[in-house]
Amino acid sequence: MQKMVRVGILGATGYAGSELVRLLAQHGGVELTMLSSKSYEGQKMSAIYPALRGVCDLVLQAPDAALAAKQCDLVFTALPHGASKEIIPALYAKGLTVIDLSGDYRYNDPAVYEAWYGQEHSSPELLAQSVYGLPELHREAIKKTKLVGNPGCYTTCSILGLAPLLAHGKVDTKNIIIDAKSGVSGAGRGLALDYHFCECTENMKAYKVATHRHTSEIEQELSLLAGTDIMLSFTPHLVPMKRGIFATMYANLKAPAEKEELMALYHEFYDNEPFVRLYDEGLPESNHVSGSNFIDIGLCVDKRLGRVIVVSAIDNLVKGAAGQAVQNMNLICGFAETQGLTGAGFYL
Repeated sequence: MQKMVRVGILGATGYAGSELVRLLAQHGGVELTMLSSKSYEGQKMSAIYPALRGVCDLVLQAPDAALAAKQCDLVFTALPHGASKEIIPALYAKGLTVIDLSGDYRYNDPAVYEAWYGQEHSSPELLAQSVYGLPELHREAIKKTKLVGNPGCYTTCSILGLAPLLAHGKVDTKNIIIDAKSGVSGAGRGLALDYHFCECTENMKAYKVATHRHTSEIEQELSLLAGTDIMLSFTPHLVPMKRGIFATMYANLKAPAEKEELMALYHEFYDNEPFVRLYDEGLPESNHVSGSNFIDIGLCVDKRLGRVIVVSAIDNLVKGAAGQAVQNMNLICGFAETQGLTGAGFYL
């Protein structure tokens, strides 16, 4: 019988952290031994999220690397961008496996991180040790690492939506456009006017146009697939729903192609991928994936313009954050990759 893995979550009371608690509490292969929160230290997790009463009643502790080393084998850091890189070097030095849900360890080049995040990276040497935690692209490297940079939600949805086309050289790399929408939970649990109910409901808006940090993350991974540097246009939008990322992507075909031909490439590229669902007919919708670790992908060919239009959808808190982090943990710890993640979405 496989030994239980002792797991901690630093930043457990944010939306991604609480989703990790929900998923790990029913995993079966792990024991939650440490939950931390600066804001709610000393309170029970179930007092902050009453849905967890009787499921996880652990008392929240201060985020402390020495304490984590005593209590845990593996730690998820669900901390804000910038905060992770302040504590992860100490966790890593103590031999802990770390899966980071911030943007601090997703980049191959510290200069790219510094340009897009506007701050110096305090442990660039660890970037060389970290693996970008997208299992569909980096599964074997993830299995061997002790530091994962868990991808962002927009990035997961966009990269996986376009990956087969770039890997097979089917589209022009100079004019890719990604139009993406996010539910409000993507902004986190912090309070800000933009995310109040009356500001969000019955409303849609674009934000951080041409400047969103996830642009650089998408470009990094698609450039590796294409074998050439890619710059693309990425526009995020806030939409009045709690969960979900919905991306519509446009790319010009290098040569005429039928939908069936391109879908065959997607089936080949994602053969046996447990969380990728392809639509030979119809297109994904956000409620097809809400609450699940699936990514749904479909496409259409606009023959008039010689363009392929790809549509993909994920739950931003699951495949876009906590679920993907658990998927990475499963790979590292030798569990079945799907353990704790096979449930269907909420739909309603």
